[in-house]
Amino acid sequence: MFLFGMKIMSDGLQKSAGERMRKTLNFMTGNRFIGILTGFIATAIIQSSSAFSVIVVSFVNAGLINLTQSLGVIFGMNIGTTLTGWIVSIVGFKVHIDSFALPAIGIGFLASVIKWKYRSVGDFLLGFGFLFLGLHFLTDGLANVHDVIDFNAVGAFTDRRSLAILIGFGVGFVMTLIINSSTASITLIMALAFQNIITYEMAAGMVLGANIGTTLDAPLASIAGNNESRRTALAHVLFSVIGVLWALPLLIPLLKFIALILPGDPWAAGGSNDAIPLHLAGLHTAFNIITTLLFLPFVKQYAQFLTFIFPDRETDRKKQTGPYKFEYISAGNVDSPELNIIRAESEISEMAKIVSFMYSRFYGELKGLRNEGDITESVKNLCTEMRQKEEYIDQMRDAISDFLIECSRTKLKSKSNARISYLMQVIVALEAMSDECFSISLLLEKAINKNNMLKIKDKEMDVLIPYVGQVEKFLALLENQLGRNPSEDQIKKAGELEAGIDKSRKKLQKLGRKRIEAGKNVKAELIFIDLVRRIEKLGDYCYEISAPARPVKKE
Repeated sequence: MFLFGMKIMSDGLQKSAGERMRKTLNFMTGNRFIGILTGFIATAIIQSSSAFSVIVVSFVNAGLINLTQSLGVIFGMNIGTTLTGWIVSIVGFKVHIDSFALPAIGIGFLASVIKWKYRSVGDFLLGFGFLFLGLHFLTDGLANVHDVIDFNAVGAFTDRRSLAILIGFGVGFVMTLIINSSTASITLIMALAFQNIITYEMAAGMVLGANIGTTLDAPLASIAGNNESRRTALAHVLFSVIGVLWALPLLIPLLKFIALILPGDPWAAGGSNDAIPLHLAGLHTAFNIITTLLFLPFVKQYAQFLTFIFPDRETDRKKQTGPYKFEYISAGNVDSPELNIIRAESEISEMAKIVSFMYSRFYGELKGLRNEGDITESVKNLCTEMRQKEEYIDQMRDAISDFLIECSRTKLKSKSNARISYLMQVIVALEAMSDECFSISLLLEKAINKNNMLKIKDKEMDVLIPYVGQVEKFLALLENQLGRNPSEDQIKKAGELEAGIDKSRKKLQKLGRKRIEAGKNVKAELIFIDLVRRIEKLGDYCYEISAPARPVKKE
């Protein structure tokens, strides 16, 4: 019940803060302090360092952030995951939580099923109620466990404290591997210690073990990724391992230091001890903050060490060689469906860059027509390259669309569902643009083979080249806009470019018709008019993406 409540509460927080999380992740820059803040905020919302570490590995694999940027996020992530422990320790063991857990479940359920703007708040309340009701049953159910299992007998043959800490460390590690959540493990540890089923020192050792147990999801996620993602996963594991190496020998002095700061005596004998959960939460936070402070001055050196462990390989996904492979963690297996949209946007941005490159290659060949010499072979090579990239874009469309459909099957806020619908439109438009780029390269080849395009006069070329350049500017604007809400200036600029392209298209088609009326080669002029029309079509698709409410003109 506790785990279910934590999941529902996390989903409600994500849905209510999904758009803010998207903006927060834009702050993942080279500034390590902002990275720490980013990791802290995002993990405080998700409340699962395991899930967020998988997301960070996925983002690094996608090229959204680099290794150095991810390190600050990992440091903040480990601090952010301690927040629930504080809430549970302050509220869960000091008040009669069952008195407000049931009302929270009832109110949350009603608020989550009725159609209104804040349904995600209802999910949060529902999860909050189940979480604390589960904690109430857990605490009461553990009250008499010490009659069955005497954990205090540990250490009968040696120093009581040291052996209890070491055994606790091992138990905490294994328990977190099974539960797959350090937050849930530490809450269970608090409940056991609160009822004096285990000693305070053993509970402290279990907290350290839980910190390592929660790091193993990231290496599993990085297996199919690139070396950069493997470095990020290793960074998360080593952070906790190195932290435990200093904390285990100094655990008793650290616990005494925390006792000076926080109220209560966790070593007090007797029944239930309210101070123990609070001090364990303090230990969890202090461990991660101190470890972060130890790592912070050596971020660059740490990144170099990780690069040494996993050196670069001679592969480059940006070359678009071979079949397209979209490496991602299944949306259904990640506790942060809102953040999967950012992952998809990265791949869609890559699609836009490939389309822009295809068009630039055509533009370069077109400008080369002014030069003397045979360009037949060059245009033939252009068509071959365009065909390969068009097929690659087709594969991207299929893979990313499948991923977005998978994302849409998870529980998302209405804004996120609308975002997915828009991204699906963008994918379709970009794939159609790649088709148009391939088609205009074939038109160019057709004109060269018939020796017709070379007869385009300077007058037509003087209008055609700027016309093609206008679409190139539109593509550049589109690249900058993808993944962001367009500003008023961008919308205005898109409208101006669209109007300018339409005006130039009419002028060029008029020139083509006049040449036909003057008795020029009809086939050549028809090719010229078709070329102008297809280029204008690319501008239409750019405008559709920039202003999705306006459909592409049908011809």
